[in-house]
Amino acid sequence: MMWGAIRTIPRAWAGLIALAAVALLGTILFGGVSPLNLMVLVLLYAGLAQAWNILGGFAGQVSLGNAAFFGIGAYASTVLLDRWNISPWIGMIAGSLLAALFAVIIGVPVFRLGGHYLAIATIALAEIMLILFANWEFVGGAVGLSIPFIRGGDRRPTDSWAYLQFNQSREGYVIVVFLLTALVTLVAFLLSRSKIGYYLRAIKNDQLAARTLGVDVQRYKLIAIVLSAALTAMFGTFYAQYLLFIDPETTMRLELSVLIALVAILGGVGTVAGPLLGAAVLIPISEMTRSLLGGSGNTLDLVLYGGLVVLISVFQPDGLVALTRRGAGRRASREATPTTSQETAAEEAPLIGGGSR
Repeated sequence: MMWGAIRTIPRAWAGLIALAAVALLGTILFGGVSPLNLMVLVLLYAGLAQAWNILGGFAGQVSLGNAAFFGIGAYASTVLLDRWNISPWIGMIAGSLLAALFAVIIGVPVFRLGGHYLAIATIALAEIMLILFANWEFVGGAVGLSIPFIRGGDRRPTDSWAYLQFNQSREGYVIVVFLLTALVTLVAFLLSRSKIGYYLRAIKNDQLAARTLGVDVQRYKLIAIVLSAALTAMFGTFYAQYLLFIDPETTMRLELSVLIALVAILGGVGTVAGPLLGAAVLIPISEMTRSLLGGSGNTLDLVLYGGLVVLISVFQPDGLVALTRRGAGRRASREATPTTSQETAAEEAPLIGGGSR
């Protein structure tokens, strides 16, 4: 059984790579969106959705406040760099720790709620954080913070791995975000096959039954939100260095939290491949329609974007990853169909050796 599961992984990754290639090819052909920028966004949202999936998919705790963790990561690294010239890599670790601490503080009271109340509570907390940062002068308030260029000996902007800036060759950002997304995907993959992952699924299916069987529900919920928060904050640091500017609206807005969740839902929550597949499909469509229609389409891009999500929710509620599973199931059933000679042998088998029919 385990070997059969492992054999399907390469096919899923091959399909994902093919989808991403088609999306990029379409962007190049139709124009309007930089392929490199699109690849960064696809990988960024794939990683963010994967981090959300640990809490919302594996544990079934629907949070719409992950933008707060994203913003904490962005602000922590930016403030450390701007005030004390500390490398963003160190700031990334600091931001993840702060986001994890914040997750514990809010998780203890919030997880006493459930269903729609949990989602509403996370929205409210994220909005409170947005208002707080918008009025906090130390972090720039509503004006935000700009990150200075790293300059070489000729005083021109240059590339620096130490300070996570690539002003001349932007491909460095693709490498960094790819590695971050690969790290989050590896964590999700290992978690899904660990004891903690099984406990989270039990909590998702029936909290009362899980508690009755001895699962510490509150503890494992906190583990899920801490992992989700810390991993989300890492991408906040990356995004700040990618834009070289942050403010509360770009890092903590509600729309960001909703988009992160939608990417995972579209691909398939509770699966490792789902968030990756959702990002490979949804982000290119969103960017292309916004680029082609945003200026003159009277928000038609938003209509197409929302319509796709509605269609998937109605006709394929388990997400796009269920389509690949369905295809694999059909192939398996065809391979398992016995031939006429096999059926005859099966019927005559009891008669061989003196058995009774």
